[in-house]
Amino acid sequence: MSFKVCTCFLVFIGFIIFNPQTTLGAQEIPCFFSFGDSLVDNGNNNNLDTTSKANYRPYGIDFPDGPTGRFTNGRTIIDIVAQLLGFNDFIPPFATASGQEIIKGINYGSGGAGIRDETGKHRGDNLSFNKQMLNHRTTISRIASLIGNETSARKHLSKCLYSVMIGSNDYINNYYLPQNYNSSSKYTPDQYAAALIQQYLDQLMTLYNYGARKLVLFGLGPLGCIPTEISMFPTPTCVDSINDAVQLFNDRLKQLVEDLNTRLSQAKLIYINVSSIQFGAPASIGFINDMKRGTFKFVRGVVRPVM
Repeated sequence: MSFKVCTCFLVFIGFIIFNPQTTLGAQEIPCFFSFGDSLVDNGNNNNLDTTSKANYRPYGIDFPDGPTGRFTNGRTIIDIVAQLLGFNDFIPPFATASGQEIIKGINYGSGGAGIRDETGKHRGDNLSFNKQMLNHRTTISRIASLIGNETSARKHLSKCLYSVMIGSNDYINNYYLPQNYNSSSKYTPDQYAAALIQQYLDQLMTLYNYGARKLVLFGLGPLGCIPTEISMFPTPTCVDSINDAVQLFNDRLKQLVEDLNTRLSQAKLIYINVSSIQFGAPASIGFINDMKRGTFKFVRGVVRPVM
């Protein structure tokens, strides 16, 4: 899964944002900033008052440092991409980043976070996309003090890569939890997608005004096929209504990227169509769907947590 996503990601980076002669393994960009949810979080939730944290086993069982707050057994997609782009070290989480390392980038991801501020709050605190951007504003000030002034900082940031992978929780930990949130009673799926994209646009323009010029935006995957959603509906397979709702968001996000590339001549945005990536049947690689717990269980060897 991660390999296919990263391959797609790097092809776009090499042929659209950067020179076609880009050589993977040699650092081609000076800095890398990541925003998102549990798919990219690498420790920002560790000290928050939330159940959305992963700094304990079995998380991290295949990671050199053990459990770090990554919601996976090993590296995240962002870790892998950073390595393939030539970074010697993993991009540090905002919660612990300090000194000169912030110049090369920060990971702001937070498990449970969404485009909407209330998303995921039933599980405790998280850093919504708006909060992550406030943290980025703090980082910019710190970078400015390190390299001279804010003008120098913005020039530096214009060369950086920005990755945003967010929106899944706005569905699975908001819209499809009517016992906790009223969004599904206020919006039809089409209206909700439109509202999310409008807020997303405002947030992206804030990043642009902060100096971001190279942005990669990930669409949402088939959320109706994750175990927790299947376990909530009377179906042994994917929940089509959820996947259909997610597709409304993805269609609008793709159009948004096209519009911004037309409007913002100094910027280059890329849309990654995650839904089009074929992962194959989970059972074919040894996973079964544990309906009682709403998780995948790896039945050929060690159990792997899947988020």
